[in-house]
Amino acid sequence: MTANQQSNEVTVKHRHRPEGPEKHILVFIFSIILTAIAFAAVMAGGVNATFAVILLLVMAVLQVVVQMGYWMHLKDKGHLMPILFMIGGFFVASTAIVMALFWVWW
Repeated sequence: MTANQQSNEVTVKHRHRPEGPEKHILVFIFSIILTAIAFAAVMAGGVNATFAVILLLVMAVLQVVVQMGYWMHLKDKGHLMPILFMIGGFFVASTAIVMALFWVWW
């Protein structure tokens, strides 16, 4: 075996496998389930209001993570800058909201 053949065997690159619809279908079903849980919590009249609000906030955060990760493909490599800009935008928006509320009620 020559040196050229050995170097060709070592540098074999693996092809990128396409994701396929299976994960998207599972994520869609998960989103539907989260939405159904949120609706059920609101529709059930005997649920404590504080518990319902906390449950809705948890469901909303999970929905955001699922939507951003799978539908906007932020789970893939090379999406660090969009993620950083979204986190920065979240902090700017939340600071603006807190300061506006502080200004109104001061």
